[in-house]
Amino acid sequence: MSTNKSRRNRAAVRAAAAGAAALGVGLAMAAPAHADAFVRLPGGSAHGDGLDLTRTSESAQISPSLAGNGLGRTAWVSAHIVLKASGLKESAAGPNNGPAGESASPGSNGTSTDGAAATLSVGYIVGCQVNVGSASVGFTGSLNALTSAPTGTGTLSVPITPGQVVFAQIDYKDIEKSGTYYFDYDRVQLQVQNCAGYAQARSFVTVETTGSNHRKINLYGKPFSIG
Repeated sequence: MSTNKSRRNRAAVRAAAAGAAALGVGLAMAAPAHADAFVRLPGGSAHGDGLDLTRTSESAQISPSLAGNGLGRTAWVSAHIVLKASGLKESAAGPNNGPAGESASPGSNGTSTDGAAATLSVGYIVGCQVNVGSASVGFTGSLNALTSAPTGTGTLSVPITPGQVVFAQIDYKDIEKSGTYYFDYDRVQLQVQNCAGYAQARSFVTVETTGSNHRKINLYGKPFSIG
């Protein structure tokens, strides 16, 4: 009797273990893990009359939306930017009205000068169901402002609909005299919302001078997918 009872107990233990294993597999299939994608982007440079822009260490970490509805996603973006400006006529910054949207000033990349010798603006072009690979100037879109200071981290929220392109400015610096200037941002959160389709982004850096000798150069990064 004891032998039969022992066999029955061992069979019950094996059945319970098999059931627990099957339950574990079922749970794993119901809630799959989504790993972030890390994108290392190439550097670049752009040159004008007395203006040299360089971008290095650009990267993006792409995260799917926790809501899992396909309308939102996040990219954590970082880069190191250097501006070498020579021959500027010294000029102090005056009152600033803030950057103008592309619909108000087509081709401006959302930048606006305020009397300073030059203005350095940094941001991203974001497109929903649009290939931004050839994006330069003249797109129609809207501007979303970031409230954090330069060289810091923050969140840039970009509501965007299919077929739309947005110039989203991270921040800007007033350049009041000749010199070398640095603009770093580390893991700024770029939140794309309401995009029912694929989304792309590419960085832009714009420097524009004031005065009679007006100069403007743009430096664009390599486009990357946000999913």
